[in-house]
Amino acid sequence: MRSRTYPPALAPSANHAPSYYAATVNDAVATATLDGSIRCDVCVIGGGYTGLSTALHLARRGVEVVLLEQSRVGWGASGRNGGQAHVGMRRDQEWLESKVGAAAARPYWQLALAARAHLDWLLETYAIQCDFRPGLLHADHKPRYSAGTRSYVERLQQRYEYPHIRFVDREEIRALLATSAYHSGSLDSHGGHLHALNYALGICRAAISHGARIYEGVEAGAPQPDGPGWQIPTARGEVRANRVVLACNGYMRGLSAAVERRVMPINNFIAVTAPLGAERARALISNGAAVADSRFVVNYFRVTPDHRLLFGGGENYGYRFPRDIAAFVRPHVLGVFPQLADVHFDYAWGGTLGITPTRMPLVRELEPGLYNASGFSGLGVVLAPYAGKVVAEALVGEREAFELIGLIPVPAFPGGPALRWPTLVAAMSFYALRDRL
Repeated sequence: MRSRTYPPALAPSANHAPSYYAATVNDAVATATLDGSIRCDVCVIGGGYTGLSTALHLARRGVEVVLLEQSRVGWGASGRNGGQAHVGMRRDQEWLESKVGAAAARPYWQLALAARAHLDWLLETYAIQCDFRPGLLHADHKPRYSAGTRSYVERLQQRYEYPHIRFVDREEIRALLATSAYHSGSLDSHGGHLHALNYALGICRAAISHGARIYEGVEAGAPQPDGPGWQIPTARGEVRANRVVLACNGYMRGLSAAVERRVMPINNFIAVTAPLGAERARALISNGAAVADSRFVVNYFRVTPDHRLLFGGGENYGYRFPRDIAAFVRPHVLGVFPQLADVHFDYAWGGTLGITPTRMPLVRELEPGLYNASGFSGLGVVLAPYAGKVVAEALVGEREAFELIGLIPVPAFPGGPALRWPTLVAAMSFYALRDRL
């Protein structure tokens, strides 16, 4: 296989990012070593939530499945994200209703609830120890957003019969959060937060327990048609498979032009403080919920079980991370919690996620036998493993949910190969500027 070149942010590695998650992982997972050519029914490329869940659900059905991960399982966004479990799609039901109509939007809410139930099923069935805690607070950073938030909460309560969410007014949000940065919000008791990497490794163990063959440190080339099936070149031997699933999200680079027209990588950054002590940590978020705000470039944060603040803030759109990630994130932290000016960051890291023009996932059969699931646009903790289940079901002939997701509009980014990237950067920069106005 011809070696591909990678920019620094995407270069494969034998080690996980130097994150809080990697430092507090439960146990390593023993995976197989690829040495020579192999055959299988389904080859999954990508060892994050989507690929691992696809492998798990195929192996449960007795399908011979091989998974190739270029670095380590959970090495990408699945092991680096903020650990927030949102209920719903990246775009809300109001947006979906505007695109497909009120009646047609309802099945997507049922799909979102099924994805959330799938998270519970994974944790309970396989006893995945990932410190799941309930509660997710969406915080409005502008007073004028309050009316819309209240209206949307009422829509979910009444039209969608969702009892877990409620409106939070100015007085309550300032009692919940030790900051004056927010003016209202919504609290979803069915959302929550977890240890992102332990979650990924738990799904990996589950897949292996059912016979999935998972190989780390195997860089896959672009799948090539091979008679009725596919041939996937690697430096350690080729894989021949009847079907292929691409589950690479923001790390697709060079594997599928069709996907890269619709799913583009952006970088997001997280810093974690030194331990604050139970009392000081509890004072920041009194109910222990995860928090995500209303900015286009979202600030998201939560308190860890060992009383640290984990804070995600800031993006960039190139293929390099800032030299000092902690310094890059610090202004975002202090914009919300200025009282933490004296606090040291023990961990800081970046990760690359995949976004689409509509922020809705791209789950498609690209060609007969070649599937893709990616573009979760920051909501992969709940949606990505469920997408893996949906793809696995489609591969064994159960296509209802797969075809429903396939109806979600995901156009290509404008501009063609030469202009797609600068167009994305210009658009994202505009919306980031709007956050500050």
